[in-house]
Amino acid sequence: MERRILLAAALILTAAGLVGILVWTGREPPSKGLIAAGPEVALPQPRMESNTTVEVALLSRRSVRSYLQEPLTLAEIGQLLWAAQGITGAGGLRTAPSAGALYPLEILVIAGDVTDLVPGVYRYHPVGHTITRILEGDMRKRLSTNALGQGAVEKAPVVLVITAFYGRTTGKYGERGIRYVHMEAGHCAQNVYLEATSLGFGTVSIGAFDDRGVMDTLGLDPGEEPLYLMPVGRV
Repeated sequence: MERRILLAAALILTAAGLVGILVWTGREPPSKGLIAAGPEVALPQPRMESNTTVEVALLSRRSVRSYLQEPLTLAEIGQLLWAAQGITGAGGLRTAPSAGALYPLEILVIAGDVTDLVPGVYRYHPVGHTITRILEGDMRKRLSTNALGQGAVEKAPVVLVITAFYGRTTGKYGERGIRYVHMEAGHCAQNVYLEATSLGFGTVSIGAFDDRGVMDTLGLDPGEEPLYLMPVGRV
């Protein structure tokens, strides 16, 4: 009987260890001081009109790497996120076209200086127009190091990161789906550029960064790869 009890205890401990392995993502743990998870934050509803026409936004759009040291607001963050991947139609259709409406892209917000928002890494949820904190702490300096020391990443109050789960698209389209993902990422980034211009902000698309470093810094999910860093700030 005692032997059976010991065997049962060993099996329970083994099972617990296996569960831990299944939950663990396989990446390096976030640096000390960062905690995972946080409450869902409802974003103000985006406005659908502005004083800036599409033509003026196209004419004025430029890549900007220097920003005023002033915070952004939740409403402004929400407007940028909506432009990037917001829901605009029945069935979950979004602002950026997607091959097969499979939507492989995700948008993360690296918040450093946002009014009424704790610094941290947040994931955008288009359905419901909310964000959820996945890491706490100001990650801009560390992310800048991953981006070859580019100062715009560290100095901007917010950095938007466009990531992709290629499998969502390649599962249907095979290797050709890789091209479709990259096309969609371009559409998404241009939406951010134009919305930023309309809001009087500056941004720049950055592709020069260490993929592994960004993945570890932001605690990305397995299979999720970073494509763009887009610092945003007032100009």
